[in-house]
Amino acid sequence: MSYASLKPVSQAFVQRKRLIFVRVAAVLAVLLLFLTKPALAEGSNGHETLEFLGLCLVLACVAGRLWSILYVGGKKNEELVSTGPFSMSQNPLYFFSTVGAVGIGLLYGSLVAAAVLGVASFLIFRVTAHKEAEYLLGKFGPAYAAYIKTTPRFWPNPLLFRDDDQLQFSTRALKRTFFDGLYFLAIFPAIELIEYLRQTGLLIPAVFTLY
Repeated sequence: MSYASLKPVSQAFVQRKRLIFVRVAAVLAVLLLFLTKPALAEGSNGHETLEFLGLCLVLACVAGRLWSILYVGGKKNEELVSTGPFSMSQNPLYFFSTVGAVGIGLLYGSLVAAAVLGVASFLIFRVTAHKEAEYLLGKFGPAYAAYIKTTPRFWPNPLLFRDDDQLQFSTRALKRTFFDGLYFLAIFPAIELIEYLRQTGLLIPAVFTLY
């Protein structure tokens, strides 16, 4: 899938705006946890199953982001990276982050929360990816145009995978991505703490139930 309405630009997209929006959304999501409870009771088979699936998706998110940053870390917007995970998807970092967002909703024990977080993340990253693509098209021209014609925009196609014999990566970018991934993992104990405090009566009763 390619972008149908790309207009080459010379200025890179300001990532800080996206990060601010994502962080505000994350804070609002955490605050929402204090007002809601999952329909499936803690300890029930259904709740435990959703938690397990959510944890698997969050771990896949962290591993996928680390894998992706091995290829693009330190070279973003400087080189056209089209191998490894970037041979299967134009935006593997955004794909794995969306997987992690869905996983967080499942960790909470709610299919509704998983769907809302997944769709919200997809829409945020879709806008960001379009802005980045306009810059990359302006910078790399025909090479990038050829790349997006053969590589899916978001959903990876494993059949397209190809790799280089040699790989050079930025340890600084890898370290930063690792610590970013800890935010995803930290959600699990935070959710468990909220559930425990509510069971012990230290939190106000939930106002809404999420299925």
